[in-house]
This record gives sequence, C-alpha cells and structure tokens, in this order.
Amino acid sequence: MLRVKTSVELKNKLSNTLRNWLPILQSSLSDLGEAMAPFVEGNPLIDIKSGYEESFESRIPKKIQYGYVQNSHSEAIEALTIQHKSLYEILEEQVDGSLFPTPVSQLIARHIIENLDEGGYYEGDDTAFCSAQGISSEQFEKIRLRFIHVEPVGIGARNVSESFLFQLESASISDAGYDLAREMITHMDELGRYRKESAFEEAMRVVGSFKNPPAIDYLEDSQQVIPDLMIHNDPEEGIEVRLNDQYYPSVTIDAAYGVDHPFVREKLKEAKSLVDALEMRKATLYKVGLMIVEYQYDFFTGGAIKPLTLKTLADEFGHNPSTISRAIANKYIACDRGIYPMKDFFTTAIDEDVSNAAIKDYVAELVKNESHKKPLSDMKLLEMIQEKFKITMVRRTIAKYRKQLNIAGSSERKQLYLLGR
Repeated sequence: MLRVKTSVELKNKLSNTLRNWLPILQSSLSDLGEAMAPFVEGNPLIDIKSGYEESFESRIPKKIQYGYVQNSHSEAIEALTIQHKSLYEILEEQVDGSLFPTPVSQLIARHIIENLDEGGYYEGDDTAFCSAQGISSEQFEKIRLRFIHVEPVGIGARNVSESFLFQLESASISDAGYDLAREMITHMDELGRYRKESAFEEAMRVVGSFKNPPAIDYLEDSQQVIPDLMIHNDPEEGIEVRLNDQYYPSVTIDAAYGVDHPFVREKLKEAKSLVDALEMRKATLYKVGLMIVEYQYDFFTGGAIKPLTLKTLADEFGHNPSTISRAIANKYIACDRGIYPMKDFFTTAIDEDVSNAAIKDYVAELVKNESHKKPLSDMKLLEMIQEKFKITMVRRTIAKYRKQLNIAGSSERKQLYLLGR
C-alpha cells in the first residue's frame, strides 16, 4: 500500500513539474519571468526576483556582445531593462482572438508563426505538417490567408508579392487605385506598362509605402536578444558550453511559513514544482547545447553548419521532436562567431558534405552584392553555386531556396531596386 501511495505521489509531482516545464521551456530567456508569473500569482510562499534587476555592470560581457549595439553602459542597461513586446508575443495574442476560434485553426496559426523567418515570411513545410496533423492543404491555406487580418500586416505571406497584396487590403486607396495596384503587384516585373493608367501615381504611392519585409519594424528588436547558451572555443581547453544562468529569475521559497495548513502545504508543493521545472529547463538546454556542439563541431572551429534534423537530436534525447522544437524556439547561442538562433543549427543535407544552410547563405550573399541594374537570374545563381560547392543541382531548387529566403525573382528584384525598396 505504501509503495502504491509513493508511486502516485511521484507521478503527481512529475506531472506538475512537466505541466510547468513546457511553457517555461518554450519561453525566451528575456521573457522567462513573464512565463513564470501565472505559476506565482496567488502563492504567498514564492518570491521571484528578475534576472535583470541588479549588477548590470558586472553582467555585460566583454568577449561576447549580447546582441545590442553598445554605445555606452547606460544605453546597454536601458536596452536590457526596457521591455518591449516581441513580434512572437503580439502574434500569439492574436491567435487567441476571434480570427482563430477553433483548436485546428489555432494549431495551424501557431505552426505558421513558428515557421516565420526573421522578416515575417512563412517558410514552413505545410505539406509535411498537414500530413502529420490530418489536415487538408485547402484547409491549411484557408487559415493561412486569415493572416491578411493579422498585425503587422503582411505577416504570414509566402513572398514579397503576396505580402504586398495582404497590405493592400488594409490600405487607404480608391477603388480604381486598388484594382490597378493589385494588378501591378501581381505583375511586378512589368510595372512600366501601367504608367499611362490614370491611377498609376496613386497606386505607386501606396505600393511604395508597403513594408518589405513585413516584420521590418521588429528586426531591430530581434537583435536585442540575450542568449541562453554561451559556447567558447579555447585553443587549450577545448570547446566550453555554459548556461547563461545569471539572467535567470531567482526563486525564493518561504519553506518556514509558520502555518501548518493544507493550503500552505499545497502552495509549498507548487513552489517546489516550479523550481524543479526551472531546473529542468536549464538541464534540457544545456544538453541540447552539448549535442549541438557534438554534431556541429566543425562550425564552432571555423567550418560550416552540417546537416542535422530535429529527429536526430530527439532520438538521442529520448524526447518527441516537438519537445526539441519547443526547446530551441526563441533561443540563441552566443559563440566566438557571433549570436545565432538555435534553429540555425538544424538543417537538411544537399549531399554528404554540404548543407542547404550553406547554399542559402551563399545565395543571400550573392544577391546582396549583385548589380541593381542586372540582378542575377536563377540560372546564373545555379552556375555559381555548382562552381563553388562542386555539386550538381537543378534550377528549381535554387528558386525554392530563393523563395525560402524571401528573395524575389531577378526581374522582380530589378523593379524593387527601381522603387528604392
């Protein structure tokens, strides 16, 4: 009987800890205190002090910059102490609103949000998602198109043209201007043919005001990140993985509350469960960091990122891939080469030695430095990639990667350059 009772108590404790652990695991380090708040409200035995409240001078590292431009100590401290809502938080609030009233619509919306790139474009694999969830592609697309009403406008679009169409729906423009602007956006490589239209000036003014990428207002904020892990390559000591736990909230439990009452005992149990969940977060991220170093050792010693899937890590970890996905969401690693989102270390293979991340980085570099008068075509990009990496690819793969990077086609880019975008 005692054994059964002990087993039930252990199971309940683990269940409570896991229930606390998942939202705490998914939260970014800067939002961790806010994620813990619901578990603290109404519990007089817990006191939480933010990891941002003291000793800022000693916490600003010299070797690794924490993602903001450090003009002065005071500005750095201000960047850390003033809390702004992130793009992710703003979108999460809208998922719980009237636009996505059903569990399925919320599931799809969250998948889209979790697969937005830095600029706010959707780059997820909806085919695999729909297959895994038993959702039709038509149903998925119907829900995705509701992002036309989500703020900031343009978020969730697949490319520049669609983002502009999203933004056009909320623009202040005449009916004639709307019709012309819609046609111009659909045929951005042929803007010159619309110059004689009476509404051309109005349409150009409105289209020229659209944001590209749609999350451009949040790009600066996204750089003000505090990494969960710091990885340093010491020539003598080797690679060190360290938790950035100095920014974790400190939790104090008043275990000697002085009143022996069922309410107090329950709150004490909840408090200990929260601490356990916080420690599980640290242990999970530290282990993820160790595994990333093991699989991506070459990167931390100056090489390229190699193919690595969430499933590979999940199998070794003994967790579901969705748990690993939560663990790396909104998390960053600071290393000798800069600050990187954890998700950047997970990529699939082009061949045994080259990852698609390396190809994408090269495409982005080529486009960044291309001639505005004569942008590089997909065929030209293909030739340059095959020459550099000594691999064989097809043009449609380059087009696919270009779209995932939210890079328009060469003719569309030429028009965007003319627009000064």
